[in-house]
Amino acid sequence: MPDEKPNKYEALPIPTYEEAIGSSSRTPTPRNNERDRSEAAHPAEREGLLGGAGLDPGRIPVPTRRAGYRPPLTEEERSTNGEDGTEHDTFLGQDGRERRSSEESAGDEVRGMIEEMEIEEQTERNQTTWGKRISSLSQSLSSLNLPFRWKWKPRLPEGMSIRLRWPQVDANFCIVLGRCFAILLVMVLVYLIFVSDVFSGAARGMVGQMFDPESVRRHVQGHVDAHQIGEYLRIMTENDHLAGTEGDYALALTVQDVFRKAGLEHVEMDQYDVYLNYPKEGGRKVDILNADGSVKWSAKIDEDLFYTDPPRQQTPVFHGFSKSGDVTGPVIFANYGSREDYKRLYDSGIDTAGAIALVRYYGSQTDRAMKVKAAEAWGFVGVIIYSDPADDGFLKGEVAPEGRYMPEYGVQRGTVGLTSWVVGDMLTPGFASKKGAKRVSKDNNPGLVNIPSIPLSWGDAQNLLQAIQGIGQQCPDDWVGGIPNLQYWSGNLSSPKVRLLNDQDEVDEQPIWNVYGRITGIEQKEKAVIVGNHRDAWVYGAADPGSGTAVMMEVIRIFSDLMANGWRPLRTIVFASWDGEEYNLIGSTEYVENNIDLLRRDAYAYLNVDVGVGGQTFRAAGSPVFKKALLRALDRTSDPFQNKTMRQLWDERGGQLDGLGAGSDYVAFQDMAGTSSLDIGFDGPPYPYHSAQDNFEWMATVGDPGFEYHKVLAQIWALLILEFADHLVLPFDMTAYSQSLTKWAIELENWAGSKGANQAGNTPWTTDPLREAVLQFAKDAKAFEKWEMEWDSVVLGGAGYESAIVAAHRKSHNNRMANFETHLLDLEEGGGIPNRTQFKHVVFGPNLWSGYEEAYFPAIRDAIEAGDWDLAKKQLEKAANTIMRASRKLVGNM
Repeated sequence: MPDEKPNKYEALPIPTYEEAIGSSSRTPTPRNNERDRSEAAHPAEREGLLGGAGLDPGRIPVPTRRAGYRPPLTEEERSTNGEDGTEHDTFLGQDGRERRSSEESAGDEVRGMIEEMEIEEQTERNQTTWGKRISSLSQSLSSLNLPFRWKWKPRLPEGMSIRLRWPQVDANFCIVLGRCFAILLVMVLVYLIFVSDVFSGAARGMVGQMFDPESVRRHVQGHVDAHQIGEYLRIMTENDHLAGTEGDYALALTVQDVFRKAGLEHVEMDQYDVYLNYPKEGGRKVDILNADGSVKWSAKIDEDLFYTDPPRQQTPVFHGFSKSGDVTGPVIFANYGSREDYKRLYDSGIDTAGAIALVRYYGSQTDRAMKVKAAEAWGFVGVIIYSDPADDGFLKGEVAPEGRYMPEYGVQRGTVGLTSWVVGDMLTPGFASKKGAKRVSKDNNPGLVNIPSIPLSWGDAQNLLQAIQGIGQQCPDDWVGGIPNLQYWSGNLSSPKVRLLNDQDEVDEQPIWNVYGRITGIEQKEKAVIVGNHRDAWVYGAADPGSGTAVMMEVIRIFSDLMANGWRPLRTIVFASWDGEEYNLIGSTEYVENNIDLLRRDAYAYLNVDVGVGGQTFRAAGSPVFKKALLRALDRTSDPFQNKTMRQLWDERGGQLDGLGAGSDYVAFQDMAGTSSLDIGFDGPPYPYHSAQDNFEWMATVGDPGFEYHKVLAQIWALLILEFADHLVLPFDMTAYSQSLTKWAIELENWAGSKGANQAGNTPWTTDPLREAVLQFAKDAKAFEKWEMEWDSVVLGGAGYESAIVAAHRKSHNNRMANFETHLLDLEEGGGIPNRTQFKHVVFGPNLWSGYEEAYFPAIRDAIEAGDWDLAKKQLEKAANTIMRASRKLVGNM
């Protein structure tokens, strides 16, 4: 693959944080403070990162390793600049040099005072053994320049008298001795408070939680600024920032700058080199051909430019990880492109071999990758996916930019990477994509589809559907979409031929960039709560993911204020801005693969926000351990337009923690590292998803005017961070986990029955081992949580005093809770879901064909779906044994 390619991606300048909002990261911008757009320019532009000012709207983003790209600092350069990530010794905000300077000054003062005193040394000879010892002691004391004289008289012959002379003490010595004693006393107290565990309860009272936890919670709720969030979002959406492009790198620099100005520690940019694809200029076509092969009609494909005065770069329409190809075949309409839809065509007598499938988004198969993968099995040579107005258009409501739905020529981009099969970099599954990593081939790669695909608007798709009217079979009602003045027919091999061209750049080692910063904990700094949101977007990404990024920036600003006032959490908080999520959850997965052992040992929780605000209904998905803490956060927050708490609204609609599928950056944490994960945000009707219409103007006028739901999300997110980073007893809800496992085991049993369990010829099937494990866990969880009530009684009921023994037990209690999820991983040799061994969790994970959706006990379900009851039995027994072991490790020797 040539290193240089002809299509240079140029983006408009992204301003620095201070240039954009004109203030410190710790000070909210006044509402009347408008920045001068003509003078705002990111340092990256001044370095030539973003290329020239002239902008050709037709240019296409390509890998950043060509002209104008400035790579991140090397490890050596970062080390030289003091950014090597090494954990520096700090004490109350002073570095080592400052402390040494202070200590040396104090020492010089004491030494000067001592040198001014009279010092007299005298050594006596002809001593007894005891006398020699005293003499030795005298010499030792003399060597310390003590300000008094020892007079020693050796033992005299019998009859002779002696006169003892007591030490002569200089008057000034009393003053010096008093000062030295005071310094020593202070040092002892500091040691006891900050280092020793003797007074652990008092230490936490004065240091670890010197701020009343309730006051801290009120602070984070009361200081969220909706206007500030809007300013962050404007910065995040000023340029398109597809993963691996120069706009993406410039935005990574901006985020890194925000992290540093907020006072986060160990801020770093972490590069991975991964496989990505980009469309070429003129490399995408959808044409209806005449009988002689000439072009009868050509699709528009790209959306109109949203910004024209001045123009901005706009990512072209394409599918991430689509197969390159130039194919021609008759077009056949296949509804939503599910396996059942393709089979329905076959059962009705329509041959699909060699055809091009036209399918619509959403419906019975929500994962676009699965629409393409299923088409392969039925002999299709290409797939076109469009947004039908019946699912996302004028029939649902007003269209963007004035409304929420996709306009006639709006297009949904997206990946067709098989995320539920291979997650992260497709060429280094299971290993971090660092320099020198062993890479597998793109050919016959289990994570990649093998036929080309492209997305279209319904404005383009109607021409294809009109071309097959009256051909094949008229579609049943559940296949009929909403394009006006059109009858939906299936088409068949006699349909007009369509050419689908998808010519693209493919880069095996394209740099992407995660950005991290942390707040180091004071009690268990090695234990971490990780807070993440991805930064890359298909175009401008105001909802996805800009709303989440803007909220995270505001949460960081609030915690920065707390730190400025002396607050520190008990455990370390790590903030992460992931890259490459839109392609295949790449940045977060590579991070997990690069730190897998550390995460399994020390990560307490992962808190994710992707689309922060897509509607007005709060949703949450995650491990059941979060139930208790989540409800506490919802109790404290209120809907901005209804006189109700978020908890009341949650209960009224029967809100439940959904399961985690394969839809965002929590996947690697939950399913690979065994870190309990939670994903939150506001949901609602469709919005212009993955379209250029998803921009700042749309969010400010339609999505969330005033950014009020962004504000509520910031409050909930910050409160949850405090729950897990600064709560003495980790608020994991083990009883909720037990109840959920019981429910899921029953659902599995019923589902297996519907799939033919214990029918003639099948291996005898029973869920008894799983039931037994789940019941044992219910007993253990109940016994385990009794200790927390005892701790409340002893510590909180005893004026907050906690002995060293109780503190050690509390930390062990927290670790056992956090490790429970890790112990649910199948870490045997070759363990994990068969043929998808990246997914190690025996409870959570996607099914083979479920796409983004969660499927509890995925390995068991996969085997049953395949009709392999022997394997299903084996996987059920493995899951039961794993749950039983995790349960016993939870209670241990309690």
